[in-house]
Amino acid sequence: MPSEIQNLVNHPEEETTSVVNNKVATSNMKKKFAFLGSFGVFLVILGLVVVFGILIPAQAVLLSVNDVKKAGKEAYEAAKQQNIALAEEKFKVARSKLQDTQNRLKILSWTTFIPGLGVYYKDADHLVKSGFYSLDMIDIVIASVKPYADLLGLKGQGSFVGGSAEDRINKAVETLDKVTPNLGKLAEKMKLLRGEIDQVDPNRYPEKIKGTIIKSQLTQLKDVVDQGDKALSDARPFLEVLPSLLGQPTEQKYLILFQNDKELRSTGGFITAYAVLRLEKGKINVESSDDIYKLDDQKTKRVSAPTPILKYLPLVPYWNLRDINISPDFYVAMVNFEDLYNSIPGRAKISGIVAIDTQFLIKVMDVLGPIPVYGTEFTTKNVPECNCPQVIFELESFADKPVNYAKGSRKDIIGALMNSIMHKALSSSPKLYWGPLFQAGLTALNEKHVLVFLKDEKAQKAVEALNIGGRLREYDGDYFHLNDTNFAGAKSNMYVTEKVEQKIEIANDGTVTKTITVDYKNPQPPSDCNLEHGGLCLNGLLRDWIRFYVPKGSQLVESRGSEVKMTTGEDLGKTVFEGFLTVRPLGSSELVIKYQLAQKYSAKEYKLLIQKQPGTDSNDYVVILNGKKLEQFKLISDKELKIKT
Repeated sequence: MPSEIQNLVNHPEEETTSVVNNKVATSNMKKKFAFLGSFGVFLVILGLVVVFGILIPAQAVLLSVNDVKKAGKEAYEAAKQQNIALAEEKFKVARSKLQDTQNRLKILSWTTFIPGLGVYYKDADHLVKSGFYSLDMIDIVIASVKPYADLLGLKGQGSFVGGSAEDRINKAVETLDKVTPNLGKLAEKMKLLRGEIDQVDPNRYPEKIKGTIIKSQLTQLKDVVDQGDKALSDARPFLEVLPSLLGQPTEQKYLILFQNDKELRSTGGFITAYAVLRLEKGKINVESSDDIYKLDDQKTKRVSAPTPILKYLPLVPYWNLRDINISPDFYVAMVNFEDLYNSIPGRAKISGIVAIDTQFLIKVMDVLGPIPVYGTEFTTKNVPECNCPQVIFELESFADKPVNYAKGSRKDIIGALMNSIMHKALSSSPKLYWGPLFQAGLTALNEKHVLVFLKDEKAQKAVEALNIGGRLREYDGDYFHLNDTNFAGAKSNMYVTEKVEQKIEIANDGTVTKTITVDYKNPQPPSDCNLEHGGLCLNGLLRDWIRFYVPKGSQLVESRGSEVKMTTGEDLGKTVFEGFLTVRPLGSSELVIKYQLAQKYSAKEYKLLIQKQPGTDSNDYVVILNGKKLEQFKLISDKELKIKT
């Protein structure tokens, strides 16, 4: 008998067990194959869902987003070219493309139910909705500006095209109150826009995806929205009072002060001349103008000169209107100006004071070209006599150069120049000059070559909110303002250059120590300042009274370079370090101060606000933090730095 059969006969229970085991194994195998088959089907279905439900729609959305970006860029370029009609058309295209993006995005709405994935759909939805609110705001702005297109020098047909330029301005100012309700509409849209953007968290995203910057762009977008919201809230009060400021319905008078920034003073320059402007429904008339000394001669009030003038201008015992601006805060300076001005019999009743400097004059004349006044053609071309614009040389010659004839017939040179400028601007087509002039004016305001002081409280608050009032601001971080005052140093600021280096050291315990180095250089030879020779004294010895405005409570550690002992005081809610130095033609000087902030630093971001002195132009600045150079720039306007540490 074969052994296999014999074994089966002898041990029948083993066969039973084997059969059972084989059946179980077969069953398990079938289950595994069934599971794998089901799982495979699931994977296929999931793959199809991912491809057709997410990837393909997402790709379509991305392509659509690119179309929106392209349309938006074209609209932006049209706006930059001041072509309001084309911009309106292009923004309509952008809206259509954005609508297409929203429609494609809705296909992915089901992903909101998927944990971890739905949040990204929601972010995309918030961004698209914010895009529509942005376009709504643009539509409101275009509708508001469109009627004034010709007056603003924009490309497009405005509503005020008949009659003279002055007639058109008059009609436009009369209708400005119709624009005011649109400010409320803008504010409503901005609130909705912020509501969408605030729900997007940039920290959910990597810095880059396939080379495309994501996180920082979202952060930048949120910052832009915040800035836009602030700009709107700041501008709204000013725009609401603008018709009344322009003389609608009641005429307004303003005192225009000409500050010569070539002889730098605290608020921008030595006050050399003035003019009285009357505005009636936007129409400007120069009522009078004269040398500031003539105005000083008329005041009946005598006030002893403050300590800085007594110290650095010892031959001037009384405070004059021409020297009134020793405070770096324009508002404070003009309150003091008004106090003396009100003692003048028969003075013009004014609604405010506007200060302009030579750089504003140059910006305007760069647009308009040569301006004829009293038989002389004023231009902005540099002349070798002073290595400066010809108009500056002519004004300085008139103001300072001794002559053997009476200047009475030209005493109103500033007023006459302003009249000629307005005549040239108003006698031409608005499309020729007004757009560039409007831009030049905005630039001059931003760079503090124009400062505004208004007696109406609401209007003044609006001016300060827009930062065109020349005020020293409160700030919740580090603060810095360098103020130079030229006391009897000729017009040497025309030539002196200034470089400021800030070294910031943050210790482990958060203590902040700063070292400020200011380099002054005068590369030009001296002028012939002998009045008997008939010389024009432009470049002489700069006698510079210097003040550093820093956070309150700061402690001076050491200093060098000042020709008098550096002192510490308080002014305008700041700590002030004060000194004095001189800079010779073809010479240089250096002033260094080291001080410690009262407040210790503990945040992850170092904030610093640097406020520019009015009248200065493109001073060089370098900021170094813990030995690393972080920023190098020319200071053309107030600058806020936010430095990650």
